[in-house]
Amino acid sequence: MSLIRKPLAVAATALTLAACGAQESETPTPPVSVEDSRTPAQREAERTPYQLDGFFAQAAADFRVPADLLKAISYAETRWEMVKGEEEFAGMPAAHGLMALRGANITEGARLAGVSEEAVRTQPEANIRAYAALLSATADELKLDRSEVGAWAPAVAKLSGITSADAQAEYIHNEVYNVMRLGAVAQTPAGDLAVSLMPTQVRAQFDSPRVHALAAGPDYAASIWRPSPNYNARPTGSTGDVQIVVIHTCEGSYSSCWSWLTNSASGVSAHYVVNESGSEISQLVRESSRGWHVGASYDCNLNGGVMCGLQGVSVNHFSVGIEHGGYASQTSFPAGQIEASAKLTCDITKDQAIVRDSYHIVAHGRLQPASRTDPGPNWPWSSYISKVQGYCGTTTTGLVVDSNNANNDSSKGYIEVSANWTSSSATPGYYGSGYFHAPTEAVSDPATFWFYMPTAGTKTIEAWWTAGTNRSPAAPFVIWNANGTKLATVNKNQQTGGGTWNALGTWSFPAGWNKVQLSRWAATGYVVIADAIRVR
Repeated sequence: MSLIRKPLAVAATALTLAACGAQESETPTPPVSVEDSRTPAQREAERTPYQLDGFFAQAAADFRVPADLLKAISYAETRWEMVKGEEEFAGMPAAHGLMALRGANITEGARLAGVSEEAVRTQPEANIRAYAALLSATADELKLDRSEVGAWAPAVAKLSGITSADAQAEYIHNEVYNVMRLGAVAQTPAGDLAVSLMPTQVRAQFDSPRVHALAAGPDYAASIWRPSPNYNARPTGSTGDVQIVVIHTCEGSYSSCWSWLTNSASGVSAHYVVNESGSEISQLVRESSRGWHVGASYDCNLNGGVMCGLQGVSVNHFSVGIEHGGYASQTSFPAGQIEASAKLTCDITKDQAIVRDSYHIVAHGRLQPASRTDPGPNWPWSSYISKVQGYCGTTTTGLVVDSNNANNDSSKGYIEVSANWTSSSATPGYYGSGYFHAPTEAVSDPATFWFYMPTAGTKTIEAWWTAGTNRSPAAPFVIWNANGTKLATVNKNQQTGGGTWNALGTWSFPAGWNKVQLSRWAATGYVVIADAIRVR
């Protein structure tokens, strides 16, 4: 069983055992096949493919810093993942590597450790050594007692780049030193121990977080109110009506994120920030106010051709923004964070009467693609929106299997295609993040949408595609049950019905893995579009 970054109380056993209508012409991207259809736990298990314990130990010895402290900082910052730098906030340099080093710290850390800046950005050992060298130099500067792990806290706070005293206290006590108190462990995908941090009763010698009760957020009772000065009034009229929720990643840790967003000098904000474990949410701006979280005007062509009446309007006018501790490059997101965020998004959509679909709960990177990619390709869109709908009592929408397996819960559904299918997002109106297309010819070579039925039942199958004049007027959808019996072949005209659900029919399915196949075997001279199916 592969485990990763579990609290030690949960993973003790593992540690013990381990001691557009025109013809598509985009450059093809690798299709998503069944071999890539991993469960979230499997994808998460690949987040630490390195043998890290030795790297931490060697850096600690060479630079006379506590090895467990290095591990805890890395866990708090990146969950022991080699992140690739992305910019989320202007003025905040991108973070790199296991230790989330940024800007001048990369340059100085590389110099002190005797490695190249490129190595610091891309190599786990060099990244750890650069941080250890910086931490050691900072300890010398502050004249810290190196023999006491708790005494290192001021140096850790200084290197964090956090300027708010409250956020520094939260970061030190509730993130870094809390990891040391709880312990954590990770394994490589092969099942080898990658890094372990045994629980230690240690207390940071640093000002404690404020002990008096913090006020609840004015719009979400489960949040903490940390008001930001960075907001203004929404415009009057329809352009100021909240219509979408924008999902972001902070490109850093939770405490550093809300600290920066509440700093008047940053010039940016979001309405909410969700921490990595999902145990805490901060509200920074009232939903009725205009936050400063998307630096782009709305282009409906980037969002499936919906809400085109807002074309050219600042996205901030009509959106609520949610930041998440973490990075666009990370390979999975903690289950607790996804759950907490989905509950929050449900609450927002209820209060603001927002449609709960992939066009109204959207990625920052979709709306601002020229300079942003967050929340990244591995945000679990399909399951996330399903959770939002579930918490809001709208579970009747059914199971959606998308053309991008990153959006699917592979225990419930996934897509399988051959290399003859091309991934695209050129034509507006797609579901999720794009679709596959392939030319028609006298071969089956289908795109196969698999869906799992825990018990037998009667289900209606619907399909989503992007319409265009080059689409097949008789695209053959073949319905199979888990026993291998073909139930029907349904031909659909994909020149019409784009950007919506189209009913294929209703059938009785047994328990197990059933499937819908879109075949290429149709009159030549067209393409068929495999975008998404819905089972309800």
